[in-house]
Amino acid sequence: MTKPGLTCLHAAFHKTQVAAAVLKYSTVRLRAWLCLFAITPFMLFAAQAQEATSGVVQSTAIVQASTPEQIEIGKRIYTQGILSSGAMLAGQRFGKNSIAGEEAACVHCHRPSGMGQVEGDILIPPINGNYLYATRKDKQVAIMDPRVSKQFNQYHDPYTDATFATAVNEGINNQGREMHVAMPRYHLEEADRKALLAYLTQLSAQWSPGVSENLIRFATVITPDVDPAQRKAFIDMQQAIVQQKNGSTHLAHDHRTRHHMASAAELILGTERMWQLDIWELQGDPQTWTRQLNDLYQKQPVFALLSGLSHSNWQPVHDFCDHEKVPCWFPSVDLPPKAQSQYAFYFSSGVLLEANVIAHHLLEAKHLPKHVYQIYHDNTVGQAATQELGLALKGSTIKLENRLLSGNANATSLKHALAGIQSGDVVMFWLTEEDINALANLKPRTGVSYYFSGKLASPEKTMLTQLWKNNAHFAYLYDLPQNRKLNLDYYHAWMNAHHFATVDEPMQTEVFFAANFMTDTISEMLNNIYRDYLLERSETMINKREGVKSEQETRDRYALGKTGDVERRFGTKMIEQSQRVQIVSQIDSNSVSHGTTLYPHLSLGPEQRFASKGGYIVKFASKKDNTLTDESGWIVP
Repeated sequence: MTKPGLTCLHAAFHKTQVAAAVLKYSTVRLRAWLCLFAITPFMLFAAQAQEATSGVVQSTAIVQASTPEQIEIGKRIYTQGILSSGAMLAGQRFGKNSIAGEEAACVHCHRPSGMGQVEGDILIPPINGNYLYATRKDKQVAIMDPRVSKQFNQYHDPYTDATFATAVNEGINNQGREMHVAMPRYHLEEADRKALLAYLTQLSAQWSPGVSENLIRFATVITPDVDPAQRKAFIDMQQAIVQQKNGSTHLAHDHRTRHHMASAAELILGTERMWQLDIWELQGDPQTWTRQLNDLYQKQPVFALLSGLSHSNWQPVHDFCDHEKVPCWFPSVDLPPKAQSQYAFYFSSGVLLEANVIAHHLLEAKHLPKHVYQIYHDNTVGQAATQELGLALKGSTIKLENRLLSGNANATSLKHALAGIQSGDVVMFWLTEEDINALANLKPRTGVSYYFSGKLASPEKTMLTQLWKNNAHFAYLYDLPQNRKLNLDYYHAWMNAHHFATVDEPMQTEVFFAANFMTDTISEMLNNIYRDYLLERSETMINKREGVKSEQETRDRYALGKTGDVERRFGTKMIEQSQRVQIVSQIDSNSVSHGTTLYPHLSLGPEQRFASKGGYIVKFASKKDNTLTDESGWIVP
């Protein structure tokens, strides 16, 4: 008997052999789990809301005309808690607690988009014009969340100046009901109240640039330092992902388009869109990249930058996104800028995080080294990494010396850089795999500990001799290879189905996650495709999303049967030809995955922009191969 909720998965496997089945149920979004939510409170409500929402492009707020000055005053009230007079916005919550100024600003609860949020058991509704003034005819659904959907989307008459004043000052909504005690009762004069309303009316009133009724346009950025093989693998994956996503997209107005695995909400409300991906390949000196990005964006605006690839200077791209308010969505980069941007998300802080992990490890050791020597190239990444480690060790008794590696790494240049280093010292190499492999021509000094950047030089790929392995330590920002296998089953299955070779596993898994997570986030946004809302949804859903995905993948493996069942049933011809990971189920104590990436844990919170915040110090478990073992535990500096 088929297990409840697994109908979609089994149906796919009955139709074709294993690779094709994976292609269907692990379509870019890998959302077979949506079958499990076929009957939820949200769906019951959504069915009632379909007539009111289907086909709506944007709600039309019926409001009086406002001036730019009013909107600017309203923005300061909403985001900073500053009134037109310069005085602080003041109010009371929970009946007696007074708040003022920035603490009282609306943005903290209703968020920059005005779309509200769920905070514990407190429901914070949308307050932008599309919702305040929505009629029954053009009612929009704010959020896909089975816990609160009915409450979030209660019908009400459009607000008027009078009912808005009562809501703000007295905490009574336009249905005559008292609002939650967490909602402040403000003291707003008429002019400031009208200014606030003017700002709310235009807040998230139109879709962001790059969005139309049936299309979302993205771009991805590649800097010129990227290796040709990496570039090809990156582009091929991106294009395959978008093609597959579009192949399973249902457009509400086009009944000829077949529908595969959109979310239930998207299907009922008709909000799913096709994707278009532009490849922005930067050229020349980094000083010209800002102009190139501006030219590309002016020619064709995009909703967000989906992933990206760079091994050098990402700062111009980061600054462009900040200036144009374009989300930068989890690019694969070695050196994200240290200063956070509201609009840029990263997996980690790259070599900067490695520097802090290494510093923490050295400072926690029983015996501090007297000297730490940093060997690096004179480039953006090398300079930033050496500077960060220096800052992290500042104030300790450790003496730090930086040694610039001139030209390409070879036996001569490396020997010169290592001159004078004594037993008991520590050497930190901020070098690439190609550089490190040149160490094979040298002998390490006994008693010296050698540290390497796992971001710049993967320990699994290095060709260190047995002598070097004895005292080699790597900063490692990923889960250990033997621990992350189950997390990457679906990724490997997708790669296998597309016959893609593994060129750079960290980069390729990051591309896969970025597209997956974007698809899931856009799905939950429904028809509210605003950039600020994308940021807010990603902050709040990544933890829950990773948990749901990993649990479903575990259930899917159980559905496939015991180890080898799939191969016996469907054959292994395609898998053997492509020589990639087989799709098997392992029903045992080790069959539970804990995420969908090679990172041990991804999490975000309000204003957080680095999803992974720690790393390991690892060493080689054996001289015979590159198997790694943890020697530090997970370090969050």
